[in-house]
Amino acid sequence: MNAVTWEQRERIIALLADASADPEVRAVVVTATGKGFCAGADLRARAGAPPPGERIAGDVARTIRRGAQRLIAAVLDCEKPVVAAVNGTAAGIGAHLALACDLVLAADTAKFIEVFARRGLVPDGGGAYLLPRLIGPHRAKELMFFGDAVPAADAERLGLVNRVVPAADLPETARAWAERLAQGPTRALTLTKQLVNASLESDRTTAFAAEAAAQEINMTTRDANEGVASFLERRAPQYEGR
Repeated sequence: MNAVTWEQRERIIALLADASADPEVRAVVVTATGKGFCAGADLRARAGAPPPGERIAGDVARTIRRGAQRLIAAVLDCEKPVVAAVNGTAAGIGAHLALACDLVLAADTAKFIEVFARRGLVPDGGGAYLLPRLIGPHRAKELMFFGDAVPAADAERLGLVNRVVPAADLPETARAWAERLAQGPTRALTLTKQLVNASLESDRTTAFAAEAAAQEINMTTRDANEGVASFLERRAPQYEGR
C-alpha cells in the first residue's frame, strides 16, 4: 500500500528539487503502483524509536519538521506544476501528499482517509494547513475528527480533487494533463502557482504587489514574448518553458 519509508520520502524530495532545477522538466506526475496510492507513514520504521518516557522534548517536533513537513513543502515549493494521480487509498500523509499537488486526479476506486484521530494522533504533514484551505474549517474538522474514508466521488464533490475518472483511464488522463502542462509557458505557470499559494495568506495589498512583480518577471521570458507574438500573428504559440 506504499507506506512512506525514509528512503522513499528522501527520493521524492530529491526528484522534486531536480524537477525544479531542470528546464527540460515541464510537469510532474505523482502516482503509485499497486492497489494503494499511499497508506501513510511506515509505522514499522517507527518501531525502533525511543518510547515516550525516553524521548527528549523536541524530538517529535524535529522529526516531523525534517520528515513529513519537508515532503509536503517539496510539493508545494516545486517550480513545476505537479499533478497527483491517485490510484487507490490515500491515507494520512498519503492524503496530504496528494492534496498538496496543484491538480488532483482520482480513480473512481480511490478514497481519502484522515487516519490520525483513529490512532490518537494530531494530523501532521501539513494536514491542518491544507484541508481548511481546500474545503473550509468545518468540513476539515469533520474529516479529521472522525477519520472516515471519503470515496472519490465525495472527494470531488467536496473540492478535494479536480476530477474522478474510471480507474482504467487514470494513467492516460494523468499523462494527457501532464502533456498539456508541459506544452505551456512553464515559468508563467510557476509564478501563477506561487501567487495562488501565497494569496491564501496575503492581504489584498500584498497580493496585488506580488501579482505585479510576478508579471514583471514573467515578461522577461521568451514564452511571454512568444505568447504575445502568436496572438498578434493569429497562430498557436510554441512555448519552450524558458
